[in-house]
This record gives sequence, C-alpha cells and structure tokens, in this order.
Amino acid sequence: MKIRFAIKWVGFLVIPAVLFIAMIPVEEKSLAPGLPNILWLVSEDNSPFLGCYGDEFATTPNLDRLAAEGILYTHAFANAPVCAPARFTLITGCYPTSCGTQHMRSSYPIPEQIKFFPQYLREKGYYCTNCSKEDYNTIKPDGVWDESSRKATYLNRSKGQPFFHVQNFGVSHESSIHQWMDNLRHDPDSVKLPPYHPDTKETRHDWAQYYDKITDLDGQIGEFLAMLEKEGLAENTIVIYYADHGGVLARSKRYIYESGTRIPMIIRFPDKFQHMAPGFPGSRSGRLVSFVDLAPTLLSLARIQIPDYMQGNAFLGEQTTSEPDYVFLARGRMDERYDMSRAIRNRQYRYIRNYMPYRIYGQHLEYLWRAPSCRSWEQEYLRGNCNEIQRRFWEPKPMEELFDLQNDPWEVNNLVNDPGYHNVLLMMRKDCDKKILETYDSGFLPETEHTAITSEITMWDYVRSDDYPLEKILSLANKAIENDSNNLPHLIGKLKEKKSAVRYWAASGLLILGDQARPAIPHLQEALNDHSGNIRIIAAEALCNLGHVEEGIAALKKELNNPNQMIRIYALNSIDCIGKPGEQCKDNIVALLNGKDPKDNTYYVRAARALIKKWD
Repeated sequence: MKIRFAIKWVGFLVIPAVLFIAMIPVEEKSLAPGLPNILWLVSEDNSPFLGCYGDEFATTPNLDRLAAEGILYTHAFANAPVCAPARFTLITGCYPTSCGTQHMRSSYPIPEQIKFFPQYLREKGYYCTNCSKEDYNTIKPDGVWDESSRKATYLNRSKGQPFFHVQNFGVSHESSIHQWMDNLRHDPDSVKLPPYHPDTKETRHDWAQYYDKITDLDGQIGEFLAMLEKEGLAENTIVIYYADHGGVLARSKRYIYESGTRIPMIIRFPDKFQHMAPGFPGSRSGRLVSFVDLAPTLLSLARIQIPDYMQGNAFLGEQTTSEPDYVFLARGRMDERYDMSRAIRNRQYRYIRNYMPYRIYGQHLEYLWRAPSCRSWEQEYLRGNCNEIQRRFWEPKPMEELFDLQNDPWEVNNLVNDPGYHNVLLMMRKDCDKKILETYDSGFLPETEHTAITSEITMWDYVRSDDYPLEKILSLANKAIENDSNNLPHLIGKLKEKKSAVRYWAASGLLILGDQARPAIPHLQEALNDHSGNIRIIAAEALCNLGHVEEGIAALKKELNNPNQMIRIYALNSIDCIGKPGEQCKDNIVALLNGKDPKDNTYYVRAARALIKKWD
C-alpha cells in the first residue's frame, strides 16, 4: 500500500500568507515586446523522485502536471553535489573550481567582472526578486536584487515591467528527516531500497518520510502555480523548476554520484513563447544540461549578450549552442571533512577520479549523522552485517570509477577493470583531464593556502597565472594517486620543488603508497618542516602509518594550534584516520574545545567534538 493517510498540505512557510489576500491582477499588456517573465521554482536536496520521472512510489500530481505542460529534462545536473558551491554556479555561470569556491561555506572573493546574472537582467529592465535563500559561497556584490527576503515578491514591480523571481522551497531539505515522524503517508515497508543501503527500520522510515516531504513540496509548488494563474501572469511567464542538487539519504547529497548530482528539471513555456521551447508540451529533452548553463540560458531568453567569462552553454533562446559532450562535476571539502573528486558525465557513462582515495566516502559529518538512517548504516557495517556493495561506503575508495548508467542506475558496478569498457575508460580519463585544464581547476592547490592568496588576488586570476602551472601539477596528482611503487623516486624528488602545490601532491603520493614509501621516511621527516601546513600534516600522517608515531603525533598536535582554521580541520581529519595513535592527541583536542559555546558549529569544533565522542 503506497499511501496510508489522506494528504494534508502543511508547513507552507515559503510563501508569505499576505500574498493570498485580495490580490489585484497585474496588467501585462504593456510588457516589453518579446520579453517573458521568468519564474524559478527551486526545491532543496532532491533527486528526480517524481512521478513524471517514472518513480511509481512518488506522489507528485502538480509537478507531473507541470511536466505534461512543459519540457522534462532527463539529463540535468548540479555541477556540485551540495548547496553553496552549486548555487555559486547558478548565480555566476562559472564553475566553482575555476574561482576557488568549491569548498562548502567559504567566502573567497571573485573578480569584479564576474557579475551575478540578475544584475544583467536588471540592466535590461527586469524586476528581480528572490524569496529567499542565497548561500552563494562568495561575497555578494551590491545591486543583485530589487528585493531578496522572505517577503520578496514580483508584485511590487512597476506596471508592465517584466520580472525574474526565484521562489525557494525548503520542505524537502536534508533536515526534514532528522526528526522521526510517525503516521507517515508513504509506507516504509513498500520502499524499494537502493542496493547500497542496508535494509533497516531506520533506513526504510527515512526513505518513506522523505517521500512524504516530496509530496509536501509538490503541494506547495501547486499552490504557487495556482496563485500565478489567479494573478493573470501565467500567460506571460516561463516557469523553470529544478532542485539545487540531489539528496538526501547518505551517499547522495555531498557525493559525486548520480544520486548527488542528477536533478529534476522541468520548463514550461506559455503559448505566446512556445517558439522558444525545444519541443512540444509534454515532451522530453535528453540534452545534457547543468547549472553552469542556466545563467547564460537566462540571458539568452532575455536577449542579453552572454559575457565571455561565463563557462556554460545556453540551451534556450537565440544564443543556444550545441550540446556539450559532458557535464563536469566536482567535490571539495564538505563541512568539516576534506575530500576531492572530479567527474564527467555523458548521456550513458559517469567517470569519477578520486584524488583522496585514502579517505573513505563515509567520513563522519556531524550534520549528515543527524539522520537515523545514516547512523543505522554505520552500525550495520560495524556489526559486520553489510554485504560487499554496502561496505564500500565505509572503506577506502578506488582511484577511478566508471559506471554505465543505462544498465546500472545506482552506480554499484565499477567498470574500470572491465576490458569491455577499456576504450570508454581511456576516452573519459583523457576528457576529464581536458576539462580540468580548460576550466583552470583551483582544487589542486590546498584550500589552506587560499586565504593568503586571496588577500592579494582572486583565485580566478591566480589559477590563470604562471604561479599555478596546472598542467604540471595535474600530471603529478594523477601519478600520485596511482599507488605504484615505481613512482617512488619521482615523488621523493618532487618534495624539493619550489611550488607548494607540487610538493603537496608528492607528499600525498607517498601517503597513498603506505608501507611501500618506507624508503622515503627521511624525506617525510624533513617535510615536517615544510612552510605549507598541508604538507606537514600529510607527512605526519604518513610517518604515523610507517611506525614513526612519536614524530607524527608531535607534528599533528602542533598543527591543532595553527591560526588557520582550515589547517586545524585538516589535522583533525588526519588524527581521526590514523586510528589508535590519534588518541594521544585527546588532551590537546579537549584544550581546543575549552570555552567553546555548546552551540558553536564552527567546522573545526564539529570535527573536534566528533573525535572526543568517538574516543569516549
């Protein structure tokens, strides 16, 4: 049985009640010729769990109706699997990795020439409003919105003025499964679990509760669209619905898999703008689209020249380009845990390269662990109750992953070592490198060095300078993650390089080699004095793993007092991952927490508290 109780629409918080009171329809006849209103409906943290996408467990009549009236995009993606970097991409039309904004909740500046796209729309005459989430992962310039608040509405515009409005819906956010709810409408026993999730009461309940929230989301969107119709605005408004990334149960949001990056996207064109549509109402588009494409697409629809710095491909309007071969995806630091992956995805395959294969996917994240299903999964693993597919999340990950999405939608069959896919692997490996280089990926320089650099120059400009020889750095990074002892002399030699990014990847390669790096012990000991905190920490972790615990622990303890918060986080990550020897740092970590407010959610504080709890 799919639904247990009658659906009740509750918690409709995103639209102020005042909007429903005695509205006077806005006269649209004087709208600037040919310029549509544009409405963004943005939900949080949800993959395409909708009936119109073939999900038979979903209850989404309003979004299904929107799809029947519009174009459903089957291959739409967030370029980052978490909100702040994803929203940076949306608002700028640039990859976060090109600007140093790929790490969760950072505030590094960007060049003045990179505008937020509503600024261009306002210059064109649009009235631009946002209700109300921003979270752009950088410093917001002045003049982006006419209004951005919980009460922002397009109704305040001048007569006949076209509008661009963003309406955010938070009901499906990850936090919606943190509190256990009884009397669910979707039956936990009827949930079809992905193969990587163990069959526990908590997992089934969280999935069912999440589907309830998707149904609530659908109701809220239905009410907003009905309001648009009542106001007499639907006939002049292009409606674009999408989610800000995938989600939300563990191994989706924050992870670079399909479950974290593939999103629903539906675009409805009113009759007068059907000539702009790529198909007839109710049709589907298989074109590859991603968030980096949305800003240039909006400018194209508004007949605004797309600036050269934007890195996406317009897929609607007069400036429509040809379909890209791939979408480019990136994962950086997620809250208090460092990891780094890059991926490309075409219509059939996803290729992932993991630049920190020595870190498990299931690193403890305070916010993710609030979900009962995540804690349940970890307990099942620790009890030895998980099968081979379910265990992978908690064990070191491979250097590369390749998935055939047509035959393996949950991405559990890694084809890297399958000779039948060797040519696909070689092609996507090469094209991933190409995308990293052409986008000037800043992620190959540790975040701990970003603060000093951005006090003088933006990361956008830095990565395009001679100070960042990316081709050389990328070549070494790719060699470092191979875990090949034949690379040992080369890696040792690169520890002497002038560029800290080169030394960082050399040290990382030695850490990955594990016991095979024993001949490098003197060089790692010397690296404990490197001027880069990241390199000192990696050397310390490698030495601990090679039995030189006293030296390694002493170095890690020292870094806990580093004034750079990101270095403290990096050190805490290493302390956690070296196992039992890390407990020697307990007193130092307790001291780090002394005087901290219990409500302090600073990332290094989260990481420190998790370690103390783990050891207690």
